[in-house]
Amino acid sequence: MTAPLTPPHQPHEPPHDAVGWPAPYPPSLPVDDGAPSTATELRQAAVVAAVSTVAGVALGLLWLWLAPRVPLISDGKAVFLRDSEGESAVGADGTFVLIALGFGALAAALVFLIHRRGGVALVLALAVGGVLGSALGWGVGTYFGPTHDVVAHAREVGPNVVFDAPLKLEMWAGALLAWPLAAMIVHLILTALFGPRDPDPTWPEDQASPPA
Repeated sequence: MTAPLTPPHQPHEPPHDAVGWPAPYPPSLPVDDGAPSTATELRQAAVVAAVSTVAGVALGLLWLWLAPRVPLISDGKAVFLRDSEGESAVGADGTFVLIALGFGALAAALVFLIHRRGGVALVLALAVGGVLGSALGWGVGTYFGPTHDVVAHAREVGPNVVFDAPLKLEMWAGALLAWPLAAMIVHLILTALFGPRDPDPTWPEDQASPPA
């Protein structure tokens, strides 16, 4: 009886001319997609939040300029609304929201055009900067607008003289969220439509193809 050609417990080596099959899931080669580092992305996010906050000054000035006025009048004893059925108070809130929506959409478009990609840090910066910018705009509008001391103002102008009520945000919580919501939604849409796509996996060159 002859001995076996392959010793027991020894792997059988295929002939050198055999065609090799690739591994079931070969590792893909690393691809440089141009994504910024974490530190760079955090710096970009800080700049976006800071610029958005400062832009709140422009929001406040536009609100002060465009918001409808609420006319008041005094009889020497009390202050009354000149037009009790007017909607100027609601119009002030609506004007603030519309301007804030425009600022949010513009901020998102600029961030996308400059950085050309999404990112959690940039989206959070747009949201945080939008809230801070809205709060600053609210403060600027009310500070430079008509005085909040209505009684003293009525005494100053005298009875039966119409004067403007101070600017107010009746629905301030919703108004402060208009900017960040618009910014995040617009940035998400732009990223989905025009953002860079994930690259296709690259197979290693040394992997042999299976036989036909």
